[in-house]
Amino acid sequence: MISTDLALLLRSAGLRWHPASGDRFAVLQAALAGEVFTISEMTIEARDYPTGTILGFNGTTEWALDSVAQEDALWLPREDQLRELLGRAFRSLARSTDGTSYQVLAELPGRPEQVFTAETADDAYAHALLALVTAAVDPVR
Repeated sequence: MISTDLALLLRSAGLRWHPASGDRFAVLQAALAGEVFTISEMTIEARDYPTGTILGFNGTTEWALDSVAQEDALWLPREDQLRELLGRAFRSLARSTDGTSYQVLAELPGRPEQVFTAETADDAYAHALLALVTAAVDPVR
């Protein structure tokens, strides 16, 4: 799972989240730091209202938390979601020969292929996606 810091960078760069069943997220409140929640049709569901999306906590009395606004939640995309978001920019994923890191090979529009290295595959994908989203916002870079 990607770090909260990396997820915040992705969100700040413009990555948008459309909550769906199976998505993981953190709640940006000090009292819930380090907790990861998963949207499930049975316990937590995304409810769309004209004022915004609310994540409803059904039957979670131990948390005494009824709902949280989407803007107070931070999406923690899974490896498959990150790879899908990379789309045609994704070329390959490889593990280093010593087994300590992963490399994602991606081709950003108008640039040569680049390698993004991290300790986990999720983070390598996230760094590649961050570069792609940033390039889309500021194509001159």
